[in-house]
Amino acid sequence: MIDFKFRPESYFTQETTSVLLVKMNYPESQWGEQISIYAHWLEGKVQFEAVDFYGNDYMLYPSSSYEALTMEDMVYLLEGMQVNTDAMEGNMELILDGIPEVESDFYPELGKYFEEKRKNLGLD
Repeated sequence: MIDFKFRPESYFTQETTSVLLVKMNYPESQWGEQISIYAHWLEGKVQFEAVDFYGNDYMLYPSSSYEALTMEDMVYLLEGMQVNTDAMEGNMELILDGIPEVESDFYPELGKYFEEKRKNLGLD
């Protein structure tokens, strides 16, 4: 059973103020898109950022937090992520087909959650 209330103690150490939280790979998409989610410690808050190869701007909910997110909140952030079409300015539009394969050192069960979703849709 996945623990949706799990919350990492922190994303950061005394030496780090930016970390890679999640790597997402969309194998069913035409180009096999990959998106990385980063956390940055700025202005007393954790700011979340999504980065892809094409430089698209993503809207994340929540976009910031005063503490590490619960597993449930991280799933919500990933599943609710949207490309900001108002800021595309010539960037390649992504077509994110399927359910992503997900890796995270901070959320050990996150990959399992998405793996189960992929299996339920017949993608694995």
